[in-house]
Amino acid sequence: MASFQNNRESEGKILVQESTSGEILLCPDGLSFWGGIDPDTGTIIDIHHPCYQKNVSKKILMMPSSRGSCSGSGVLLELCLKNIAPAAIIFHETEEILSLGALVAERIFDKPIPVIKLNEKYYQLLAQSNWATIHGNRIKTDSIDYELGVIRTEHLVLSEYDKDTLDGQYGDAAKTAMEIICLMAAANDTSTLIDIQRGHIDGCILAHSANLIFAEKLAELGAQVRIPTTINAISVDRENWLSQNIPTNFGDQASRLADAYVRMGARPVFTCAPYLLENQPKFGEIIGWSESNAVIYANSVLGARTLKHPDYLDLFIAMTGRAPKSGVYLDDGRIAQTIISVEIRNIEPDDLFWSIIGWVAGKLSPNNIPLIIGLEHLKPETDDLKALCAAFGTTSGAPMLHISGHTPEAHLPPASTAKSYFIDRDTLKQAWEALNKGEKLIDLVAIGSPHASFDEVKKIEGYFLNRKCHPKTTMIITVGRQTLWRLKQEGIYQRILEFNAQIIPDICWCSITEPVFPPHTRNIITNSGKYAHYAYGLSGRHARLSSLQDCVEAAITGLAPLSLPNWF
Repeated sequence: MASFQNNRESEGKILVQESTSGEILLCPDGLSFWGGIDPDTGTIIDIHHPCYQKNVSKKILMMPSSRGSCSGSGVLLELCLKNIAPAAIIFHETEEILSLGALVAERIFDKPIPVIKLNEKYYQLLAQSNWATIHGNRIKTDSIDYELGVIRTEHLVLSEYDKDTLDGQYGDAAKTAMEIICLMAAANDTSTLIDIQRGHIDGCILAHSANLIFAEKLAELGAQVRIPTTINAISVDRENWLSQNIPTNFGDQASRLADAYVRMGARPVFTCAPYLLENQPKFGEIIGWSESNAVIYANSVLGARTLKHPDYLDLFIAMTGRAPKSGVYLDDGRIAQTIISVEIRNIEPDDLFWSIIGWVAGKLSPNNIPLIIGLEHLKPETDDLKALCAAFGTTSGAPMLHISGHTPEAHLPPASTAKSYFIDRDTLKQAWEALNKGEKLIDLVAIGSPHASFDEVKKIEGYFLNRKCHPKTTMIITVGRQTLWRLKQEGIYQRILEFNAQIIPDICWCSITEPVFPPHTRNIITNSGKYAHYAYGLSGRHARLSSLQDCVEAAITGLAPLSLPNWF
């Protein structure tokens, strides 16, 4: 196990050391840096967060843990490179995403930012202060003085391959990757690493310059993936962006970012839904994925095993084929710590229902794996579970969930200490209202967050009934390349175009930019709980959340349904 300086583990432990001081910004809820923090200013832009519009720059940021997107590590790196990062970040629960971003900032770019995990008692004491100073492994206020344990890796049990990699036998890039993996293992209180069978890389969106700087630096160092690895959605339609009036500088940089990962050996599938590809992971398969919705779906629905790896750590894992053996890689780590009872009967839900259930479940279980009961009598389709997992990932930091009667490990007994919550009609109504901030007139229909499946697009074709989009309403469906190929083979792609809708590969709604995102847009409707949550922070426009069929009707009429869904 990791050792701790001066045996000060009782107070907490520090991962990255640096002398700093600052005003304390206390966040009662975890925050997703991606979609929740403006990478240009450090301002909190998540309108659903209690600290909305506060600024984290130069503050000592305290929150229970992070949540949401795996891309938060990249946002933290961007803030560090611009010298507008928090002065330090302090948690009291296990956290990986921002911790990894801080390690990359320190180890690769010499931009250290202290990351500390305090035990609950000491966290609450520190939370009563307005200002703190950190020097080495000490944290002080006018009333407290903690000496923290320092995370070390000397006691990790390493294979001969691990040791050879740390000795530089596989190059400097692999050595750095293994060093950071070992530090993450020690931070998670595990003494061993585990073999990974396949990877998926998330940090390929040009949301800020840090992702490009990181990827090209690693590529220049000779980094190469060691296991089969796919790549996430990117920021442009790689083959067609020049014809879409994308600014040349942005298109070039987005293409360079994608190409850097392809040079390192990643397969250019460019999809945020790798579980829709052929040869999806099998039950029990050990994988190393990033992208929050993909991780949650792989664990929950497929029964594969992957931590919710932060951006950049996903590349390090792909380069070495090794990851910390902790969390949901272990049997005990997959046990539910929360029980959520859905107390709604006699309903016939549409696909919207599942997005809202996922979003609410994440709010009720922001840091723990939940078991959802009460839905056993329903028959969700694969796309319903996809939508639920994606929405859950916006409000929870947990890497998976169980749904009684529908997911393969829901039979596992929950922890004896599991807390219980319930969801009733009022809970769902409040969630629907929170995710429906837009107006009635619809300018843009956004489908494909995560990427739309073949079956979803086929349903869209059927819902149009040979009608066309309203002349003032744009409908864009984002898909992966494999799905696009199937749609063209079946003739569905051409028919969608005849309805004046668009199908665009490679990008998704988390990465779309103007002018592909229509600049005139004022109000959006989407079938994605994930995008409804992030839309305002990403685009500055409010969204409405509705069923897939209602989204098609909105595309045709230019009007959103304003009433509650029928199943209410």
